[in-house]
Amino acid sequence: MALSSMTGFARGHGVCGSYAWAWDLKSVNGKGLDLRLRLPPGWDAIEVPVRSHAGAALARGSVQANLTVERSGALPVVHVNAAVLEAVLTTLRQLATRIEAAPPSLDGVLALKGVMEVGDTEENEEERRRGEAAVVTGFVEVVGALTDMRRHEGDALGRVLMARLAEIAGLTERAERSPGRRPEAIRARLAEQVATLLSQSDRFDPDRLHQEAILIATKADVREELDRLAAHVSQARRLIDQGGPMGRRLDFLAQELNREANTLCAKAIDVELTNIGLELKAAVEQFREQVQNVE
Repeated sequence: MALSSMTGFARGHGVCGSYAWAWDLKSVNGKGLDLRLRLPPGWDAIEVPVRSHAGAALARGSVQANLTVERSGALPVVHVNAAVLEAVLTTLRQLATRIEAAPPSLDGVLALKGVMEVGDTEENEEERRRGEAAVVTGFVEVVGALTDMRRHEGDALGRVLMARLAEIAGLTERAERSPGRRPEAIRARLAEQVATLLSQSDRFDPDRLHQEAILIATKADVREELDRLAAHVSQARRLIDQGGPMGRRLDFLAQELNREANTLCAKAIDVELTNIGLELKAAVEQFREQVQNVE
């Protein structure tokens, strides 16, 4: 199973009976799955199955799904509200006995609000249910197209992540070979510092200095940090090869890689190792930024 990105776009449309529908789906990064539906009035019945299909197909991402529906071929129907019309006529007759005016025209009476309404023919219940089923089926197809696009983006993203991991692994190997982390180099550096201190004062306790030197040497050893960096890189590569919704796990490894890079910089006792640590931090940050796009 390949990695999937959380960004993508898909569109689909179809016709069922007198209903013409169209879905527009847009997906961006998100901590979880957040499906935002925009449905036409009267189409709330499809929300539950649509959300169910989205949850089965997608693990993470902020998804906007917009549905438009048009009803074609429906003949217009004129509805005259008899009660309102009768009330209007009664009022007009009463006014005619008190006010001299020309008699009202038919078009003037029908233009009054509430007297006449023009609409479509009444929807057939069976046809409406078929239309809803077709719209849901169309959503499943469009979600499939969205997941295909996200997988395509995920393939490219996987290659970028592997390149960043190769860079991190290369920097870790450089740190491993750095002359500054060899025991003899650390010993020479500490001996030089102790000699400098002793030359300035004779009040230092030699035994205490020896203990402090051992402690400093232990802290200066970055063996554990290098081992953990190599282990995290190996684990990240396995997750990418495994594929699927691995974004959260890769994000955790990115945090751990950053932690080890920071510790390496803090322990470095020479310029070369410090520079390697800074390059490591930059590479890890680039890795972490790309991981934010992984489902």
